[in-house]
Amino acid sequence: MPILTLTTDIGQRDYLVGAVKGQFLSLLPTLNIADITHYLSQANFPQAAYTCSNAFRYYPSGAYHVVIVNLYDAPARQLLVARHNEQFIICPDNGLLTMITGQKPWELVSIAVSDQHTLLELTQLIAKAVAAIDSTGNLLAAGQPADQIVEKYPLRATVGPNWMEGQILFIDHFENVVINITRNEFEEQRKGRRFRIMFKRNETIDTISSDYSAVPEAEIMAWFNSAGYLELAIRNGNMAGLFGLQGYNEQMQQAAGGMDNKLFYQTVRVFFE
Repeated sequence: MPILTLTTDIGQRDYLVGAVKGQFLSLLPTLNIADITHYLSQANFPQAAYTCSNAFRYYPSGAYHVVIVNLYDAPARQLLVARHNEQFIICPDNGLLTMITGQKPWELVSIAVSDQHTLLELTQLIAKAVAAIDSTGNLLAAGQPADQIVEKYPLRATVGPNWMEGQILFIDHFENVVINITRNEFEEQRKGRRFRIMFKRNETIDTISSDYSAVPEAEIMAWFNSAGYLELAIRNGNMAGLFGLQGYNEQMQQAAGGMDNKLFYQTVRVFFE
């Protein structure tokens, strides 16, 4: 039985998620539908890419992943259907696809979208595309080969000889703060040296913990989470709320000219000694 995941920013307080599932099940009654989340930020593509890429890798080959984020920020000219890592990713052509995959997929088709459309009209097109691929095994059954697409890529940490700087990628339900620095990137830059992780001007952490239980109650800690990313937390506390830390928002930063004081609350620096 085929598996399909839904990831959106539309919430679950009304009928829309249920209606979307009904559209898919009407065409593919044996479909298994799994929710990743419906509470992504509309303006934070790095957050969406982090969530999707780290969830999708646990699904089997052939799974379909439907991602609807920031649908109406600009007119949706086309929907994209890509085969990536033996799975299918379907989303609007707004740059999110390459944010998730880290590259432009080789196997990629587009579905034309009319100028006037509702969310459910778009998801109906997606449901038909999934049904066509499932019945034929052919990606081209879903649409036409895509050439020109919107490409955006994940913001990477910047590095120097004795430092690296990352941005706050994600703040979870417990207000733990995830930084866009992976364990491999950290160790490659560290080269066995001592380090200081600094945030909000002068707060410092100089130890990597194994898990949350490795520090006393209410103590600040850093560790590499299950996705392999640097995470700052307070044991049984709210890291982001206590220190006023915020997720990095590229659109807001560009509007501020890159010099806004919010930089202190959106970035983390690591110094090596």
